[in-house]
Amino acid sequence: MSDTRQRPATEHATIVANERVAEGVGMVVLDAPRTAAAIAPGQFVHLRIAEGADFILRRPFSVYRAEAGRLEILYQVVGRGTRVLAEAAPGVVMDLIGPLGRGWWVPEGVAHALVVAGGLGAAPMGMLVEELARLGVATTLAHGAPTADRLLARDLFEATCRRTEVATDDGSAGTCGFVTALTDGLMRKARPDVVYVCGPEPMQRIVVAQAAAAGIPCQVSLERLMACGVGACLSCVVTTVNGRKRACVDGPVFDAAEVLWDPSEDPEAGE
Repeated sequence: MSDTRQRPATEHATIVANERVAEGVGMVVLDAPRTAAAIAPGQFVHLRIAEGADFILRRPFSVYRAEAGRLEILYQVVGRGTRVLAEAAPGVVMDLIGPLGRGWWVPEGVAHALVVAGGLGAAPMGMLVEELARLGVATTLAHGAPTADRLLARDLFEATCRRTEVATDDGSAGTCGFVTALTDGLMRKARPDVVYVCGPEPMQRIVVAQAAAAGIPCQVSLERLMACGVGACLSCVVTTVNGRKRACVDGPVFDAAEVLWDPSEDPEAGE
């Protein structure tokens, strides 16, 4: 597979909108025309949210959509950086590096894709489902969340995907339970050509195992701490069958068959 990624660069991105979309989750829209024109589905950006000692390191964010010179980013408020981001008003300018990493790819001959999004795992899926639709790929979405109001990006998914199946932990929408209760049946009955998954790691591991058992290629977007975002600090190492790789430059999207989830399988352990 050839690497056609655009080289990352720094850009000053201006906040156009910043709104709460669910409990503890926001959507920020940034005017960043260079990055928006260059970014591919599944890639990410690194944002310096504010000045000061607490913000020397940028924070990595998946890009949900890129359109008309703007980036749309779904984020969860989990620490000081995202709390400050949640309070940032339109007009604030942030330092951004992007596009970064390797995103989703569509193998040749794919006619039907299963996209699995759990919780904030919806964040890198907007561009993907739009790209699949543009390529004429029929997409089934398995969408999971704790409650109905945490089913992020539901409108876009329902408008873009051929079929959507929903699961919530409390049963307030769709099937009561985890999204993994849906995915095994969808793989066995609908027989997609490829599976794309993002969400909590336990969910990812189950979906990856289901895809392997069904003999379906699977891609997974991994969340790791990324201090530098450009492969220098090694804070985001992923253990794979081909050795240790850096999620920020070799991922965050990996062929699921390549990932070794159990550290005891690390071929470089003990060296």
